[in-house]
Amino acid sequence: MASVGGTALTYETLTWDVPADAGYGLGDLRAAQRQAGRYEAAVPASIAGLAVSLPAAVLAAAEEASHEIARFDAGLGDEIAPFAAVLLRSESAASSNIENLTASARAIAEAEALGDTGRRNAALIVSNTDAMQAAVALADQLDDSAILAMHAALMRRSDPAAAGHWRNEQVWIGGGTFGPRGAEYIAPHHTRVPRAIDDLVAFTRRADVPALPQIAIAHAQFETIHPFTDGNGRTGRALIQAMLRHKRLTRQITVPVSAGLLTDTSAYFGALGAYRDGDPAPMVERLSEASLLAVANGRQLVADLRSIRREWDTRITARRDSAVHRVADLLLQHPVFNAQLLRRELGISTGNARRYIDPLAAAGVIVEFTDRTRNRAWRAPEVLSALDAFAARAGRRSRSS
Repeated sequence: MASVGGTALTYETLTWDVPADAGYGLGDLRAAQRQAGRYEAAVPASIAGLAVSLPAAVLAAAEEASHEIARFDAGLGDEIAPFAAVLLRSESAASSNIENLTASARAIAEAEALGDTGRRNAALIVSNTDAMQAAVALADQLDDSAILAMHAALMRRSDPAAAGHWRNEQVWIGGGTFGPRGAEYIAPHHTRVPRAIDDLVAFTRRADVPALPQIAIAHAQFETIHPFTDGNGRTGRALIQAMLRHKRLTRQITVPVSAGLLTDTSAYFGALGAYRDGDPAPMVERLSEASLLAVANGRQLVADLRSIRREWDTRITARRDSAVHRVADLLLQHPVFNAQLLRRELGISTGNARRYIDPLAAAGVIVEFTDRTRNRAWRAPEVLSALDAFAARAGRRSRSS
């Protein structure tokens, strides 16, 4: 039996006051006034010294998932460079999709490669990629500053004032706009956030808890603390990636765990609810299942991209030692590109870029999608289709209410 009670929330009674100078219209003022009064805010359990006791079957599933993650990471051998970038972006897109932020692989690639911020969702997903990169880079120094840095990378474009700062206000999930009363979940009062994060960090540093259960519990605790005004879910899933690297389950790549969580979001949010009721086992089970799904999907994506790249070689007529093939390799990482990207990534001068682009276009590997003589850009449709197929396999089969 799981250790029921160890992660259970308690509650404190607080008072919600209606701001006198909020400038409400008459209807809004009445709605706001109905929110005035007492409400119950969550008080997270301390987990720094939590006795983690899980059913044998749950521990066995977590161990199996841990081995599969490590095997997937090791199995890419010397092909890390292209696939590490692709898998990280795929994880970022899936994590964003859990928050109902969706975009096609092409839109995401254009936003990243060309700085196209006209499509909001794609731009937000690119910011989530930045957060994932920060999470991996900071994995060896995982502390409160690292978490703030992940959030800063995520939110610096969409909400620069709040990016990288603990919240200084009460937040809640569900319910109304004007106050927390009647909300589905009322997060801890903001004054509790710094101490709760310190407690969480202390838990992540323990060496006596199996890795995947520890990661699942840390993620659930982070979402329970809800330390930011926005971006908690995406930052919390970036924390999963940081801990996978910190615990050495991954050493080279990002396993797209969010793609596994996405397959059943109701189960994911239900597991968070069970954790807050005192039972961490469902969250460990969900993360284990999501990891296995992610590895299977990730392997299929890698196989698809390898097949595409081999097939290109049958169509490209350039000599084997030509930089044309280096550009083709780069397309697996950057399926949308321009001459400036080739200069930055491969050192190919802008003036010489067409020498290497034209043979790929002639072979049908890339197509131009800009209608201009300057700042031209190209895309690799087959790579983008493989990325969209990955997202379709992840699929959101069930939605949380």
